[in-house]
Amino acid sequence: MKSIKDCLKERILIIDGAMGTMIQRHKPTEATYRGERFKDWHKDVKNNSDLMNLTQPQIIEGIHKLYLEAGADIIETNTFAATKIAQADYDLQPFAYEMNVAGAKIARKAADEFTAKDPSKPRFVAGAIGPLNKTLSLSPDVNNPGYRSVTFDEVVEAYYEQVRGLVDGGVDVLLIETIFDTLNAKGAIYAIKKYFRETGKPELPVMISGTITDASGRTLSGQTLEAFYTSIAHAKPLSVGLNCALGAKEMRGHIEELSQIAPCYVSAYPNAGLPNAMGEYDEQPEQTAHFLEEWAREGFVNIVGGCCGTTPDHIKHIAEHVKQFEPRQLPVVEEVY
Repeated sequence: MKSIKDCLKERILIIDGAMGTMIQRHKPTEATYRGERFKDWHKDVKNNSDLMNLTQPQIIEGIHKLYLEAGADIIETNTFAATKIAQADYDLQPFAYEMNVAGAKIARKAADEFTAKDPSKPRFVAGAIGPLNKTLSLSPDVNNPGYRSVTFDEVVEAYYEQVRGLVDGGVDVLLIETIFDTLNAKGAIYAIKKYFRETGKPELPVMISGTITDASGRTLSGQTLEAFYTSIAHAKPLSVGLNCALGAKEMRGHIEELSQIAPCYVSAYPNAGLPNAMGEYDEQPEQTAHFLEEWAREGFVNIVGGCCGTTPDHIKHIAEHVKQFEPRQLPVVEEVY
């Protein structure tokens, strides 16, 4: 079977859309999240999407299949917050590893089913590694700028456990995404390198996706896009890109810049526009697809898809709009590491 690197040389690959948006379509209640196994849990667990890998795997598998049917080449595991640091909000730290294994296995099963139907279009599973709910670069206490609520070693330990679970569950690539703090991302990169060094297992490719939070063109921890890229270039990622925070309209200039400075593949999966006053996303599938079609025509991208507010319908339109274009050619740029 072709590897993801083989496929990237041939065409623009499609990554899936929002998991949370699709979970909410099921109108899950507290009982839905708890399932039978956690029905007597001592804390509320509503909105803990990662727990559904253990309590409602059929819902998660169904969402993966909708994205695969829409044309996704890459599906992300439902493990965005499956670390013991993030799960501490629910006292569910002991289940973080299991959430990752289960999330990877659910996605693997769906992807393999679609690959078997059409081996000429292999489907890949990206192990989703989210940004954590604690940050290493910023203090949560305005009166004490030097204070940190977590240490680098704690971040590495949490990510190491997540990586172990995702690899044990059978992912093809590891995706460090929605990065607002590059130091957290460095913790994830270090944990990945450490894991493969200590286990001796063949290294998996790493995809890295940051988040530009506003019109300043900087990450939340204050880096410009070029500074962000320079900070993570040592990981020699398969791809680097942007997701979340912005809609495609606002993200365009940043993707163009990234396409010129990155010697690796470039990914982009924007939100369905900017949220309205109610926090909902109104951008229609054909609108999102129109923006991404332009990026494909201009030669900015190698991997495209959607983030918050996007659905299988968005992914279907994006896939149809970009399939006629050649993937971005990797530029020859001066190495920064």
